[in-house]
Amino acid sequence: MSYIDGFVLAVPTAHKKKFIAHARDNDGLFVEHGATRVLECWGDDVPAGKLTDFRRAVQARDDETVVFSWIEWPDKETRDLGMAKLMKDQRMNTDAQTMPFDGKRMIFGGFEPVAEVASDAHMHHLLGSASSHARDGAGRQRPAKH
Repeated sequence: MSYIDGFVLAVPTAHKKKFIAHARDNDGLFVEHGATRVLECWGDDVPAGKLTDFRRAVQARDDETVVFSWIEWPDKETRDLGMAKLMKDQRMNTDAQTMPFDGKRMIFGGFEPVAEVASDAHMHHLLGSASSHARDGAGRQRPAKH
């Protein structure tokens, strides 16, 4: 079953283009080192919560936008090996001076998927089949309930 690295960060709204350029410069390296997909998502509808929320989690200021990103790996072993290689890859731009956000306020973690449901169209795209499937906690496919 796949493995997911998730990230939430605050990016100065004025640096959106710089953030996208930074992502384009670096995200391909994750794929080169074994990731199957990288998604960078610019906050569009990030509501304030009563107890906690994305903005508070990263101490976002009024002039910042919350970004939610994830990296999908085939499995944890591939992720561990890929991340170790990335940390040594000279092309990886992690210099705090060039990052268009404050990396100290970024939150991140690794996650093992425990459930997955997808539409017929999405599963067809991913698996090359026209059937809809869900995965149980052991990663076995089972027909999705309709």
